[in-house]
Amino acid sequence: MQRRTFLTSVSAVALSGALWQDAANALTAGESPYGPLLAPDANGVALPAGFRSRVVARSGRSVGRVLWHPAPDGGACFADGTGWIYVSNSEVPLVGGASALRFSADGSVTDAYRILSGTNLNCAGGRTPWNTWLSCEEIFRGKVYETDPYGTRGAQQRPAMGKFKHEAAACDPDNRVVYLTEDESDGCFYRFVPAVWGDLSSGRLDVFCTDNVWRAVPDPTPGVFAKQTRQQVSSARHFNGGEGCHYSAGVCYFTAKGDRKVWAYSVAAQTITSIYDGGGSLDGVDNITGVPGGDLYVAEDGGNMEINIITPDRVVAPVMRLDGQSSSEITGPAFTPDGSRLYFSSQRGTSGEKAGTGGITYEVTGPFRH
Repeated sequence: MQRRTFLTSVSAVALSGALWQDAANALTAGESPYGPLLAPDANGVALPAGFRSRVVARSGRSVGRVLWHPAPDGGACFADGTGWIYVSNSEVPLVGGASALRFSADGSVTDAYRILSGTNLNCAGGRTPWNTWLSCEEIFRGKVYETDPYGTRGAQQRPAMGKFKHEAAACDPDNRVVYLTEDESDGCFYRFVPAVWGDLSSGRLDVFCTDNVWRAVPDPTPGVFAKQTRQQVSSARHFNGGEGCHYSAGVCYFTAKGDRKVWAYSVAAQTITSIYDGGGSLDGVDNITGVPGGDLYVAEDGGNMEINIITPDRVVAPVMRLDGQSSSEITGPAFTPDGSRLYFSSQRGTSGEKAGTGGITYEVTGPFRH
């Protein structure tokens, strides 16, 4: 990997409960808490000592009851008895949707099935506290679909959450809202306030504004020729290409690919601050996830195809790298409920084919910090 030499502006932002109070303390390049990356393994995955990888699905190949979808993107894990489920979006037009992999307690894949079909460019999304998956369309007037990871209930469209070029969603159970990012060069940061927590069929869509105030979007479901949501409130604050989104302990973290920034919205302070300002080799910031202990994991879209850790003590370092896949991007990082396994995909794999059979979905096991 290349060394990171960058500074970032940090002030009064809580990183999973640890206050970043000193603006002079910058994020710095450092050694991963897991140690340096070793040579790539048989799957082409470079990992620290004590970690191992395996391929659990490939686009266009049979797994469970389905052919695994092309262009695997955002994902999440859900408890399932003594096992777990990993869901994954498909970022292709017309047939996008999402699929699920079911695992037994020993990690064996026992089933795979579709949980959403016939939708467009399902990019990222987010899990809910009531164990559903929000699959988001990254298209003009895109929608949010609430899906059942267990495959027993049909998907439901949630238009009250807005029609725009959706990227990711992060539920905040403490304040009973859902944060949403928008993948436009002048995209906005939204929150959806359900009329009833746990029911996303109705509620209010707000947009974050330049004076650190949330204001209601007048028309969350505009028609084709109407003013788009990001243009309806003149004081709305804009972000360059909103991507992944993750909530933890009073802070919603989200990435913006246009300027390679990681942002942090502090609920208590009602402010948004950049905690990573680019300028290093953490390139193409995209999907983001985290663990209760405070570590964040940021996946790269391009760059040198790494997942990087951002620790509460302000160190940024790679925890894995894919070699020979420079025409791809890393998507859908998600931990199992016990934190022992990390799932993610290479959207286009070694072939670079987005709509073809290039996608690869991986599992990494090892002594992850929880």
